[in-house]
Amino acid sequence: MPRTVLVTGGAGFIGSHTCVELLTHGCEVVVVDNHVNSSPHVLDRIAKTAGRPLAAAYRADVRDRRALAEVFAAHPVDEVVHFAAHKAVGQSVARPVEYYDTNVGGTCALLSVMHEHDVHRLAFSSSCSVYGDARSVPLTERSPVAPTNPYAATKLTCERILEDVCAHLPHMRVLALRYFNPVGAHPSGLLGEDPQGVPDNLMPYVAQVAVGRRERLNVFGDDYPTPDGTGVRDYIHVMDVAEGHRVALDHLDDRPGMQVFNLGTGTGTSVLELAAAFAEASGRPVPHRVVERRPGDVAALVADASAVASAWGWTTTRDLGDMCRDAWRFQERNPDGYTR
Repeated sequence: MPRTVLVTGGAGFIGSHTCVELLTHGCEVVVVDNHVNSSPHVLDRIAKTAGRPLAAAYRADVRDRRALAEVFAAHPVDEVVHFAAHKAVGQSVARPVEYYDTNVGGTCALLSVMHEHDVHRLAFSSSCSVYGDARSVPLTERSPVAPTNPYAATKLTCERILEDVCAHLPHMRVLALRYFNPVGAHPSGLLGEDPQGVPDNLMPYVAQVAVGRRERLNVFGDDYPTPDGTGVRDYIHVMDVAEGHRVALDHLDDRPGMQVFNLGTGTGTSVLELAAAFAEASGRPVPHRVVERRPGDVAALVADASAVASAWGWTTTRDLGDMCRDAWRFQERNPDGYTR
């Protein structure tokens, strides 16, 4: 029998691509998403991209234990992939209580309902932001964690909760994936990143500048201790992130308790380098202006992904050119985003 995977936040950017990855590898997929920052139209596109439908999709908040319980009662869930969370660094600085309520509260609610229904296998969407303002890169899983913003702090708090739960419930199996900066889109152009309102992340903002929806890119600071003064990040194709989550489910039993792995390419790219790469991929200019630094941002975050390569025999396969070309294909074919 195919296994049934519940994906929270399954209509979001990474969640939708992960649903496609799971469906194309034979899993039955159930989605829970409240569509606060996603479109319900994505659900049809997931089915079209994968060539087969979702088992079910529910519009519900992950903090709503009653709604979650109804989902678990209706489906024989084997494993959970937990994406549902707020994710913008700048927004978290302005609204920290909301971030703790949703990200930490939602994780606790999910764990409670999983426990009630004897589901003990979880892949958790964490973040490289837990490392904070790193003194040296690349970052291994043993690098110090020191969040510099509420978003990152909520992810680290969730990791610690999961670790503690695993320590006291020996049947729990958790994989926390600290992925770096996911970008790109499905190569079909059907799925991509379409944030509501002004994008908080770099790649969708650059794409909207290239397609003409926005006048120019705001570069938040050019005085960081990096080669060109702008922030450096390890960008990873969203399809590699999706594949990483799917592969993670096959490795939950590698050892008891909780495991933590970085997902990244090991290559750092600055803001200006990414903008230039996108301009080349799209054939469109990406004008920019430098503005003040954004609170909570750090100079550089680059992964050492050797641990996951050693443990799973898995590495990323897509480069920056692929990321820009796929993101542009989605933006060009969906200039106004998903129809809402």
